[in-house]
Amino acid sequence: MQNYTLSQIAELLSAELQGDGALEIKKIATLANAQTGHIAFLANKKYRSQLETTQASAVILSPEDAPYFSGNKIIVANPYVNYAKLAQLMDTTPRSAISGIHPSAVIHASAQVSKSAAIGANVVIEADAVIGDNVQIGPNSFIGERVKIGSGTKLWSSVSVYHDVEIGADCLFQANTVIGSDGFGYANERGQWLKIPQLGSVIIGDKVEIGASTTIDRGALDDTIIHSDVIIDNQCQIAHNVEVQSGTAIAGCTVLAGSVSIGKNCQIGGMTAINGHMSVCDGVIITGMSMVTKSITEPGIYSSGMPHTTNKEWRKSIAHLRNLSDMKSRLKALEALNKS
Repeated sequence: MQNYTLSQIAELLSAELQGDGALEIKKIATLANAQTGHIAFLANKKYRSQLETTQASAVILSPEDAPYFSGNKIIVANPYVNYAKLAQLMDTTPRSAISGIHPSAVIHASAQVSKSAAIGANVVIEADAVIGDNVQIGPNSFIGERVKIGSGTKLWSSVSVYHDVEIGADCLFQANTVIGSDGFGYANERGQWLKIPQLGSVIIGDKVEIGASTTIDRGALDDTIIHSDVIIDNQCQIAHNVEVQSGTAIAGCTVLAGSVSIGKNCQIGGMTAINGHMSVCDGVIITGMSMVTKSITEPGIYSSGMPHTTNKEWRKSIAHLRNLSDMKSRLKALEALNKS
């Protein structure tokens, strides 16, 4: 890991430095756990009191919070964004595969693999696949026939990419992700399920990040499409023919049923479920554990998950909920009686 002086950090972040520019920083840490040689950040005012006790050698903070810290300061408008930028510079995450092609990899003769690509142990690359420059494919991954992977994309271990999938440049797929598996398409004939072959594919844009064990199904006829700059968390299910527009973030354990359309710059909280054939317009925020049963056509914040309470209170609420229909009938009867 490369160390940086505070002067270098301030220059890299285009930030104001107050303090010793020659001080060397070797690690980023939290305010509570930072030690000498570490740099911390303050992005939430509820932690402002920790500025008095932190052992950090320097802190990234906003102009508003700067007066509350007497040590070395990197002053920026958005501390959290600048923490992210510095973390990228000091990132110690290893490659998913070392340079070159591992001897145990099995690559079809018709596949086109860039000389700068790194292919890990036991990787299988099928016929007519195209692997771009500086791609990293982690151990035990499978790349199907005619798959295209753009330059700079990184796949961790045991990623499966089915046939005809197209992946853009500078993407990141975490371990055990499955791209292009069959969508859940069946027809019922007198109690027997007839499988409908899924003839579409999955098209993924540039700078898309997909979390571990997430599944994105191929389309039934048209393609499933994930546009550029989308981020999808772990253990999500994206069903066939879904389209997610650019800039959208989807948190863990969310399920998008078939033919859902999500607009640009949306934020979907964890464990959300969106029914099939629904559409969500641009700029929508859906809080966690929501159930979306109709399309959302206006930007804003939407919720349906019930906040937790004690079991005793929850049981009372459910009892009242079950009696709503009876209470409504009794209320109508009382209103009719008053009118008479």
